[in-house]
Amino acid sequence: MHVKAKKIAIGGLMLAFSIVSMLLGNILELNTVFFLALASFFVGIIIREFGMKTGCAFYLAGVLLGVIVVPNKLYVVTYAAMGIYILLSESVWRQIRKMLGNNTMFSIEQCKVALWVIKYAIFNLMYIPAVFGCSKLLFGKQLSLGMTIGALIAGQIGLFIYDKAYDYAVGIIWNKIRGKLFN
Repeated sequence: MHVKAKKIAIGGLMLAFSIVSMLLGNILELNTVFFLALASFFVGIIIREFGMKTGCAFYLAGVLLGVIVVPNKLYVVTYAAMGIYILLSESVWRQIRKMLGNNTMFSIEQCKVALWVIKYAIFNLMYIPAVFGCSKLLFGKQLSLGMTIGALIAGQIGLFIYDKAYDYAVGIIWNKIRGKLFN
């Protein structure tokens, strides 16, 4: 198969999986976050396979198609936030790898710490304004100070779990599937 045709076919298949995952989150409400996270993982797969430009195009296609197809638009907004987090964190990781390749004065451990600090900054730049500005939309009521602090702490824990799940899904599971798909 021609390289561009294969790239388009795999991208279309991943986009379909992403939209189906968003729809499943809409149908199976108990697993909404799981399915939205799964949908956003496909953004990272496309970035790792085909690069940032294709990943950005895939992300935009997922958001636009989600707006058209998915009944609950809040789920599309959540997918969009998760996808932008993956786009930005993959971009930061690429920059850090480039720095390591240039034999900078930074150690691998320092780069890992910097990556986590930047990831948490990216997340909190989206999450904190959402908690304070949209608490009625997100939680169904105005939160008390204690509940707001709890939501902020839960978000930090949730990001850690999400990021570890993403690393596992893309680094381990996708690499096993990838070998069968690309051979």
